[in-house]
Amino acid sequence: MLDFSKEILYNMEAYDRFCQSCGMPMEKDPGFGGTNNDGTKTHKYCSLCFENGSFKDSFTVSDEMVDLVKGKLKEMGYSSLKRWFFTSHIHGLERWKA
Repeated sequence: MLDFSKEILYNMEAYDRFCQSCGMPMEKDPGFGGTNNDGTKTHKYCSLCFENGSFKDSFTVSDEMVDLVKGKLKEMGYSSLKRWFFTSHIHGLERWKA
């Protein structure tokens, strides 16, 4: 059976394709987006990064997020080249631009 709600969610222009904190593809997010203070979904940040209107981590610079993501990818068995590739864009994500 096809899940049209997921297909619609990720094809709408209003939604980011990648978490704007860690860079994970939003379609891979187990929670389908983080939550705002009022419990509504945000599709700017994934559920692993953002909950109840705030970030789950206390990172202040993108290098901290890069180190975390590289560590998780290493645990998952990704090569150093793939770890670099998947984290090379984190510095340009919305959370870290400010």
